[in-house]
Order: sequence, then C-alpha cells, then structure tokens
Amino acid sequence: MEVIHGGDIYRNRVIHDFSVNINPLGVPKRVRESLERALDDCEHYPDPLAEKLRKALAEKDGVKPDQMVFGNGASELFFGISHALRPGKVVIPVPSFSEYEVSARAVGADVVYFQLLRERDFALDERIFSCLAEDVDLLYLANPNNPNGRLTDRDLLCSILQFCLERRIRVMLDECFIELTDAADAAGMLSELESYPNLILVRAFTKTYAIPGVRLGYLYCSDPEVVRSLESHLPAWNLSVFAEVAGVAACTETAYVEQAVRLIGQERALCRQALSDMGFEVFGSDVNFLLFRAGGPLDELLLKEGILIRSCAGYAGLAPGYFRMAVKLPEENRMLMETIARLSANKCIPQKNERNVK
Repeated sequence: MEVIHGGDIYRNRVIHDFSVNINPLGVPKRVRESLERALDDCEHYPDPLAEKLRKALAEKDGVKPDQMVFGNGASELFFGISHALRPGKVVIPVPSFSEYEVSARAVGADVVYFQLLRERDFALDERIFSCLAEDVDLLYLANPNNPNGRLTDRDLLCSILQFCLERRIRVMLDECFIELTDAADAAGMLSELESYPNLILVRAFTKTYAIPGVRLGYLYCSDPEVVRSLESHLPAWNLSVFAEVAGVAACTETAYVEQAVRLIGQERALCRQALSDMGFEVFGSDVNFLLFRAGGPLDELLLKEGILIRSCAGYAGLAPGYFRMAVKLPEENRMLMETIARLSANKCIPQKNERNVK
C-alpha cells in the first residue's frame, strides 16, 4: 500500500519531521488537558450531534449550528462530499492536495486538471474561468493552496463563486490552513457563506492546533439540502469523545493561534531567505510551509540524517525535484537550514535555481 502523504514516521527513522504542516507550538495546554479528562468518557458513546462543539464553533466563527457537518478529519469530508454530490465532472487546479482527486475518482468522476503557473508561484489566476464549462459539477479549491502555500485573491474568489453559482457549479473550498496565515485575507470566506449556497467550506483542527492524530474536520454550507445529504453519507459517531472535547477546548485558544501566526511569519521569511541564499528556487508562501526546487534526492539525503521533508514528485502538476518543508520552531529551522547547507556544500545537492539553469 503506497503512502502518499507526509508524516510517515512509522517506517522511517525520523528525529525531525518537516513533512507535516502543523502548528509549530504543538498541542495547546487546554486541548491536552481536555484529552486527558476525556478518558473518563470512553465507556460512553460520543454525542452523535456534537452539540457542545457546534455551540463552540458557532460562537467562534459566527456560523449557524445547522450549517455544520463534522468529519473524522477533513479527508473523510472530501469523500463525503463526493458521495453526496456524485459529480460527473470536476475541475482541480494543480498542484494541490491529492485527496481531492482520490475522492472524486472514488465515485467515477471525470477529473480535469487546471495547471497553475510556476512563474506565478502556482497561485490561482483568472485563467480558471476557461475550465468552468456548463458540464462541470464541482470545483475544488484550496486557500491557502497546498503544497505552495499561496492565498488566492479575495476578489477573484468571489468572482469564481458568483460565476459558478450562475452555472450551478458547486465549489469545495479547503481552508484548513487559513488560520495560520498572517495575510490580510486570513478571515477566509466565512463572511460569504450566506451569499453563496454553492460554497462548501472545509476546515480542520488538525493544522491549527497540532492534533492530526485526533482527526477532527468540519465544513460549513448554507444550503440545507447539501448539509442533509452530506450527513446521510457519513457514518454515525464519526467523532470520538476525544475529538469533540479537543475541538471545544481549541475554540478558546485565540492567544495561542495569534502567537503561532507571528512566529510562523518570522520564521518563514528566514527560511525562505536561507534557501534562496543557497541557490534554491523558493516559491512565495503565506502560511507555515515552503515549496522549493532542488536537484537530486534531497529527501533521501536528509532522511539519512533523521530529517523528513515532503517530496512533491507525486503531486499532479509538479515534476521531480520539488520539495515542501514545514516551518517549525527557530532552533529546528536553523538545524534544517544548516544541514541542507552542509549537504549542498559537499555537492550532494545540485541546485535548480532558474537563474543558473540554461
């Protein structure tokens, strides 16, 4: 069975994992304490309505409780969306998260790629409209996008949503990293939920609160028919007692998120400059990871040092030689930069900076 994501610490000797893009501050104290207390609730079934979590998110994001659907991570929701909507044809800008395509093909959808441009840092642009024909049922978007970390212009997103609304095209917008960006558009498209009933907004606690092992995703949609259909295509009790209490506690961690955003902004700039100074081509990012281009098996060389980064060779729209690194704590980032510099100085890694490529 092929492992297509980062975080494979189970089959490798990993001391430092830069392949998963979670909050570098780690699990918040209140979330950790809530998980410990939840041990006493393991003898009970979880609340199938997750009412406490609905209330906490409603207060945090200003979304109505009946506009929420919860999942065992965002990945379960992607598959739930595919099975509920049964799209015949979908459009996916690439490179982007592979689970969109996997979930679409699981229901036999015809997948159309829209190639993002390297010279634009793989940011979404107006050319996307040319792909949105009348026979398209579902458009997958991520904001910020993964693996490059770029935010999409808000006006462009609104134009896309309106264009799709007029053509009865659903838009699945993945905002799983939105709370970890320091950009002006960090609020995402929450305020547009009522204006666009064709919008399915997916988020997760995974990245923002560093709890990938808990598995807690959620989505917002103002179309009640879509919400009911999605709920009917998900299993009962898909949220554990641990997931719900962790989510409730996380909703109170405003200062923690603000601290993380400041740290990420500072460290991302330092890492980008360091990689650029070493001769690598580094792409612009607004969040807690960087996409860069190198020659040679950089991931394999780093793994020998006990360091795991994400090879992006398997991403549609990217060739071998692209890698993604998470932005972590300062001392960890310095260690990674020093290790790459040492390998580079020993000529283990031929650079791929376009300025030096004829």
